Amino acid sequence: MIRIAAVGDVHYGKNSKDRLRYHLEQLKDCADLFLIAGDLTQSGRLEEAKVLAQDLSYSEVPVVVVLGNHDYHNNEQLEILSLFQDYGVIALEGQSVTLEVGSKTVGVMGLKGFGGGFVGACISEFGEPETKAFARHCKEQADILRKGLESLNTDYKFALTHFSPVESTLLGEKKEIYPFLGSYLLAEAIDSVPVTAAFHGHAHLGVEKGETARGVPVRNVAQSVIKNAYKVYHFQPPDARPG
Repeated sequence: MIRIAAVGDVHYGKNSKDRLRYHLEQLKDCADLFLIAGDLTQSGRLEEAKVLAQDLSYSEVPVVVVLGNHDYHNNEQLEILSLFQDYGVIALEGQSVTLEVGSKTVGVMGLKGFGGGFVGACISEFGEPETKAFARHCKEQADILRKGLESLNTDYKFALTHFSPVESTLLGEKKEIYPFLGSYLLAEAIDSVPVTAAFHGHAHLGVEKGETARGVPVRNVAQSVIKNAYKVYHFQPPDARPG
């Protein structure tokens, strides 16, 4: 069994010091790995990321993060990724990592992802250059996710994104903004290979539990949804089921 603690959308600001520290000190007793599904900062500033990185240094289990749209806002995303790495946090943006937990291997493929919408109400690569660029970026992100998942040869395989791969975890959000909350192409990438589970954030008003067309568990772990510092999920190999 693998125990995954996960949260998204912590939105750290420069005055957020120690907000998660106590909870992180307890992680070793309940989780093997801690995933954060983007929107690490409030406005994408390096000083905000540093406060979170310092808090995360108290975790005694490996921490894996991806960036969210907030983390891109100030165009300091590369510096933020580098900063987290300096603090021993595994920061992924289109990469994968393999970790050993006991006798098992755990693979995480992480990237921000992008919007684009879902079947029946999605963007297509047609019309103005700006529209085509939006649609292309959706597809590119999904292709990166698929290739990264395919590259993993591990006992457990997790997808970690900020944007949602499924519509079902968006229930509660206005339908008009679904195309800006996720893309069905991400789910197609997840369903192209055996995946244990997928985690995302971004949908603050959504619901926690969903699944892909092929039954892969999807968890919306936005902090406003799980209403806690993090939530712990348990998965059993080889046919994982959500805890």
